[in-house]
Amino acid sequence: MPPFIYPFSFTEDDASQVGGCLTLEEPLPYRRNGQGSGFYRPGRMTLNGGGQLDLVLYHTPSTSAFIYLRECRSDPNLFDLIGLSPAEAARAEGMALPGQLCLGAERSNLIGQALKDLLASPALRSIVAGHRQQNLAVFPIAREGLKYQVAEAIFENFGYYCDEVVLDAHHVFDSSVPVYNRKVEMTLFKDKDLDQQQRENIKVAFIADSIASGLVMKEVILRIKERFHHIERVEVIAPLATVRGLCRVAASESAQGIQVRLHVFETILNALPPDYYYSAHYPTPELHICPELEAAYREWWGTDASGAAIADTACAGYGWSEVFFSPRKQIEMINGELGRRHGMTIAEIVRRNIP
Repeated sequence: MPPFIYPFSFTEDDASQVGGCLTLEEPLPYRRNGQGSGFYRPGRMTLNGGGQLDLVLYHTPSTSAFIYLRECRSDPNLFDLIGLSPAEAARAEGMALPGQLCLGAERSNLIGQALKDLLASPALRSIVAGHRQQNLAVFPIAREGLKYQVAEAIFENFGYYCDEVVLDAHHVFDSSVPVYNRKVEMTLFKDKDLDQQQRENIKVAFIADSIASGLVMKEVILRIKERFHHIERVEVIAPLATVRGLCRVAASESAQGIQVRLHVFETILNALPPDYYYSAHYPTPELHICPELEAAYREWWGTDASGAAIADTACAGYGWSEVFFSPRKQIEMINGELGRRHGMTIAEIVRRNIP
């Protein structure tokens, strides 16, 4: 079948227009270390004004549970956090819940398994197997990237002992920056363990972090290039990634001169204003490796009293970092956003889905 081409356009914060297209190939099956089949889907983002970015989408049982729905085991503590009574929790055993409600340690376990599955795919296996262990380094961005367990996944699949360089990069307010009024501040770059020869050996950087605005990722790629002069390619592990963020990375000069590729769970996201961290799935079936999973996900969220589809604003990445580190904060964030957009709470939506 021919590739699927998805055109997009949006207005940037400085009122400029950004447009281009996303081209996605047919999903390809592969074996996941004897644990069944997964799928990987190569693609490319191309901007009208120049710039492009390679990416790969993945579908495995772990990535689908992270992005869509999963069957919930009996967990009274989770239902207590959501706000259900013990009687309601008993009735809810075994029901489907969206990935936004996979919290804390359970989420870390799930994403760890997903990364093991991704590293077994031909798209990544060929890169790792084509280098020696001293040629690879993992750069997890605090806080979320620390939970991805990329170095552990490389070890599980290849037995490699890779250097790991922890980064802390985040947005801070700066009124002197035009349009955005914020800059990226890097307060930690833990590469002092490496001597000059070890730095020069690094040819492939694995960066671990999801992408909302893309500003942090642009800066991180630039800093890595400055410190590791022999970097040839960057593989970004970004379970959640928005079209807006990918456009900024594709257009960035920091990505010039090296090969940059994104690895994303299942589908790309629509960055919703005014806070672009609230990023929902696109409903377009062809953007999903398994459209039936998206259909079930949308049905679970349903509509509000005015008939608006909640899945159109129900962020796939509520609490991009908080969901790993503070489950209670995650529930508060979901309730705050659902209340503002739909006049509902997550407990009310869960209740109407109880069998």
